[in-house]
Amino acid sequence: MKINEIFKSIQGETSYAGLPCTFIRITGCNLRCSYCDTTYAYDEGTEMPISSILERVARYKTKLICITGGEPLADKDTPALINELLFGNYTVLVETNGSYDIRAIPQRAIKIMDIKCPDSKMSHLMHWQNIAYLTKSDELKFVLHSRGDYEWAKEVIEKYRLSEITKILIGTVFDILSPRMVAQWILEDNLNVRFQLQLHKYIWDPQTRGV
Repeated sequence: MKINEIFKSIQGETSYAGLPCTFIRITGCNLRCSYCDTTYAYDEGTEMPISSILERVARYKTKLICITGGEPLADKDTPALINELLFGNYTVLVETNGSYDIRAIPQRAIKIMDIKCPDSKMSHLMHWQNIAYLTKSDELKFVLHSRGDYEWAKEVIEKYRLSEITKILIGTVFDILSPRMVAQWILEDNLNVRFQLQLHKYIWDPQTRGV
């Protein structure tokens, strides 16, 4: 597998935010979101066998693992890596952009799936059938760039009755949309969602890698 980086940090997003976590960032992505903050993961990386990845992860001594990218499902070996981690009794979060069939992700892993909003320029590539494969333990994430993205996300949440299916996360593109403003929209509309910030970008410099 081609791995961009493996590091230990504080989980900055999802309902697991604030917990110590080991991140495995897999190289390669099929999307080119307008606001992507990990463009370095498109191509940069080192080939590593799964056994070496597991050895690196074990050194960090966290039971929470986040597999991210890039896009993890762009690598055919990702399901095998997930299974090995689950066998090792890790809690495994898999961040995926929603354009691949998520049935490839082993059931016991927790899927953190994006629904790309229009301003990302990638919403037309969503694999909408994935919604049917989500469980209550999984999480759906919308990243907002504008008020238009927020209104679109509201429509999608209502159309697919997403609140009845799984947890919904709403975040913003860092330094583009005011978190206070989005929080007010959510309160005014009584949306049943979890508003999240990228904690790591407030703890460390937003441009810092490996955190």
